Amino acid sequence: MDVIVLGLMLLSLTIWLGLLYFWGQFWRTDQQLEIGETPLKSLPVVCAVVPARNEAELLPTSLRSLLLQDYPGSFNVFLVDDRSTDRTANFAEGVAHAVGKPQQLHIISGVSLPPGWSGKLWAVEQGINSASKFAPDYFLLTDADIEHDPGNLRRLVAKAVQEDLDLVSVMVRLRCESFWEKLLIPAFVFFFQKLYPFRWVNNPNNPTAAAAGGSILIAREALERIGGIQVIRQALIDDCALASAVKRSGAVVAAKGTSPMPNQGRIWLGLSTLTRSLRPYDSLATIWDMVARSAYTQLNYSPLLLLGTLVGMPLIYLVPPMNLILGVFWGNWAIALTGLLGWLLMAFAYYPTIRFYKCSPWLALSLPAIAFLYTLMTLDSALRHWQGRGGAWKGRVYPNPDNL
Repeated sequence: MDVIVLGLMLLSLTIWLGLLYFWGQFWRTDQQLEIGETPLKSLPVVCAVVPARNEAELLPTSLRSLLLQDYPGSFNVFLVDDRSTDRTANFAEGVAHAVGKPQQLHIISGVSLPPGWSGKLWAVEQGINSASKFAPDYFLLTDADIEHDPGNLRRLVAKAVQEDLDLVSVMVRLRCESFWEKLLIPAFVFFFQKLYPFRWVNNPNNPTAAAAGGSILIAREALERIGGIQVIRQALIDDCALASAVKRSGAVVAAKGTSPMPNQGRIWLGLSTLTRSLRPYDSLATIWDMVARSAYTQLNYSPLLLLGTLVGMPLIYLVPPMNLILGVFWGNWAIALTGLLGWLLMAFAYYPTIRFYKCSPWLALSLPAIAFLYTLMTLDSALRHWQGRGGAWKGRVYPNPDNL
């Protein structure tokens, strides 16, 4: 038995060493939009598209922050009222008048959801169609629950223009105030970065692609090149699907030799310390639902990948602390010390994210318990999918892409 336990621990330890040294330095938090900020050299035309479904409560903060961007170029906001029942459009008009920007806000009444589209992407499509009359150089795709720092758009545009990027996105700072948010939200970011190491995403020679839907700046030419939003119209994880389409389009263009521009398809993803999400996740149930809504989608609805997750997560995250406890109980210090080393490596990897969210350093040691909860959420996501309850959001249910 000791040999089996020690073997599992050595395997877990090897995996952690591999993750730390060879997995795109995913655990670091140095890919930030606000680092190395540079001034704008040109003033492209930008149109923001905001899908809003029953967001009246948050619009006085989120829409106000968007309308008060310090961007010196042409900037208009297109808010798509996605058949709201809480007077979202009226609140939006009130905010625009309150900040003296009524001409800058354009409210679009969304039409019925057609077959084959997710609700959010259909709203985005309507917003882009309306905004196209301004011939924008870039579209800012953002959510109605995001409070933008006044300089967010300016920094996004500067990043895109100066590095000739097709898509620039930031994972906004998620709310981290309640007990459950402090326990689980930093881990959500940590696991996302492990799935999509930002350094790999930002490397044009690496196929890894991802974006964060709360704040995406995409060049109009890049959007047209991939065929518009309709090419991802069924995607439930739409931000990553969009980033993947943009990055792949550059590879296709280069392969065909139809363009001398080697940087087509270049994207960038980082963190933001200033632009933040207003969406509260102040209970275990709300965070659970957020994760379960799309976790199985992230696994491409694959039972095999689900099985790998249910085996891999315990091996990586639970074996070290369990070995430490068993080693102490059995008096086997080789098992105990390897378990402790694995747990400390895990905490070392998680600590930068904990520090980024200004949480207690001791929470870095809680990652095994957190991983166990996320594993249960992933299993629940699969069960919801099999029961036809997957992808529920804003009163709509998307069981799988074939049923959209």
